[in-house]
Amino acid sequence: MTSRFLTDLHLGISADGEHKRLDAPLVYESEVAGRIFIVPTGFETDLASVPRLPVAYLLFGGVGDAAAVVHDYLYTTQEVSRKVADDVLAEAMKVSGISAWRRGPMWIGVRMFGWLHYNKPADVPA
Repeated sequence: MTSRFLTDLHLGISADGEHKRLDAPLVYESEVAGRIFIVPTGFETDLASVPRLPVAYLLFGGVGDAAAVVHDYLYTTQEVSRKVADDVLAEAMKVSGISAWRRGPMWIGVRMFGWLHYNKPADVPA
């Protein structure tokens, strides 16, 4: 199994105007998880949750949107453990060509603070 995105990311604006909404399914094949994930059309995301601190957002904001969507989906559905979801994020960012100096701090951030979001209930489109 090779880690790769099988479809492209197609985003629109959600009804609340604050989130992004998938206009088409996003399909990702993960070697780390040993499976394929399908993020359905209609899934809403805030992309990468980067603190709005000037330097942090400048360095990490808007990085790895497709990887962030898969990660948000895995946190929402809890199909896999939080650790696996975080490792899939790192893997998907690497597949997307995100440099190690950006991937590393983003992975550390989700490992340190992801628990704040992992257990929140959310709606997932069928």
